[in-house]
Amino acid sequence: MLRIIKTVFFAFIMIGFIQSCESNLDLQPEDNRLTADAVFEDPAAYKAFLAKIYAGISLSGQQGPAGDADLSGLDEGFSNYLRLYWKMQELTTDEAIIGWNDGTIKDLHAQTWTSGNEFIRTMYSRLFYQVALTNEFLRQTTDAKLDARGVDAALRAEIQDYRAEARFMRALTYWHAMDLFANVPFVTENDPIGAFLPPQIQRADLFDYVESELLAIENEIVPARQNEYGRADQGAVWMLLSKLYLNAEVYTTTPRYSDVITYTNKVIGAGYSISTNPYYHLFLADNNTNGTQTEVIFPIAFDGLNTQSFGGMTFLVHAPVGGSMTPSNYGINGGWAGVRTTATFVEQFPGEENSADGRALFYTDGQTKAIANVSPFTNGFAIEKFRNVDVNGVQGSDSTGDFADTDFPMFRLADAYLMYAEAYIRGGGGSAANAVTYINQLRIRAYGNSTGNITQSDLTLNFILSERSRELFWEAHRRTDLIRFGQFSSQGIWPWKGNVAQGVTTESFRDVMPIPATDLGINTNLQQNEGY
Repeated sequence: MLRIIKTVFFAFIMIGFIQSCESNLDLQPEDNRLTADAVFEDPAAYKAFLAKIYAGISLSGQQGPAGDADLSGLDEGFSNYLRLYWKMQELTTDEAIIGWNDGTIKDLHAQTWTSGNEFIRTMYSRLFYQVALTNEFLRQTTDAKLDARGVDAALRAEIQDYRAEARFMRALTYWHAMDLFANVPFVTENDPIGAFLPPQIQRADLFDYVESELLAIENEIVPARQNEYGRADQGAVWMLLSKLYLNAEVYTTTPRYSDVITYTNKVIGAGYSISTNPYYHLFLADNNTNGTQTEVIFPIAFDGLNTQSFGGMTFLVHAPVGGSMTPSNYGINGGWAGVRTTATFVEQFPGEENSADGRALFYTDGQTKAIANVSPFTNGFAIEKFRNVDVNGVQGSDSTGDFADTDFPMFRLADAYLMYAEAYIRGGGGSAANAVTYINQLRIRAYGNSTGNITQSDLTLNFILSERSRELFWEAHRRTDLIRFGQFSSQGIWPWKGNVAQGVTTESFRDVMPIPATDLGINTNLQQNEGY
């Protein structure tokens, strides 16, 4: 689907671009660029626009890998949505640390960031650029617009599916915004286009909005497992509702664990399955076809020839390779020697680097477990999770070794299993037998047999937090999980947290990111989050 992005010129989108108020736009074309109505004379433009919305997570501009960026300011590779979101969710935790000296990047792991941090600011900008795209798509696909263009019945039916998917994508983005920034600018397709100051919505109210959007499209979007690969369907809606409800107590102070049971049950009953493949096959270049795709509910698709970016999976495959690691083993032409993990994460596995748990994907040759100095790549064990080779070790489609074919599993069945178990422990209902069965499915895959199986007595919150880390590490869940368990800021400790080698606690206000100072200076409707 992403290949058709190049077929349409999206100049008209920028007319509706409202990225909070940083751009202060009130634009009309001053030359001979196409208007929206002219673009939509081509029926294929509707799907192409939807493809652009999906590509907003995987790509960072109009041509890839660089040269025509969506956002100005931070380098185009750094400004990729998935790359930034991964950094917010992983570099701020015990699962990942980076040795680079780019700007304020080390402040993320140290938890010493300020409202001027350029990575946080660009994540915020990327979120609201994505919201702007979805809003404009919904404006351009109303019944009135379609009537005026004389769109036929068959295409109109397709467009209704597209609209449900666009609303899902907006709900996903607003969930990310709510989770990271709490109280954010709020704009929908019903707001004016151009220069206006968006109001600030409170976190609990945004929760209600995201929930209402997902419930509204639940029975409108394509049924689970019936859509084109890489596109949202009913299963993705159920997963996002499950994630929303799992964290509801953080967002609203009101727990919703019974709703987690309800919606994870829907996911679990929809026909997804844990394959018999080894765990590491989930993260290879052929993970869309090698059998493990039966588990994936919503992937972010990448293609080494057609979705070229220096963010996304290019980053996640290249940046963890360095030291004595052989780049060709990972299907790339060279490592970027940046990202490793901490001893705290390594110690989640019994036996550590020699663990019988197949999820312990550590590279230790020439690497120290302890991190005496953050900068050298050889300080800290390397992680071999994401590779640009298939199950036979063959490199992905880009012969240069630059860009990866590996898809990112944003939502997968293992997470639904773990959410069910956690919601059971927290009093949401369900059954202990089911929770144990689901977790043991994952552990049988991890160990290759039943030697790692658990019993009901093992079902504790501490076990679930650790098991989520073992199963889902580097998949952009950890920050949100640690906050839900009260271990992110003022309680949890890991190496180099607080910019101290042994780690220290930090202020509890860091459970929420700051509204960027640049936006506060423009939008007088905004108030900074507490502590910043």
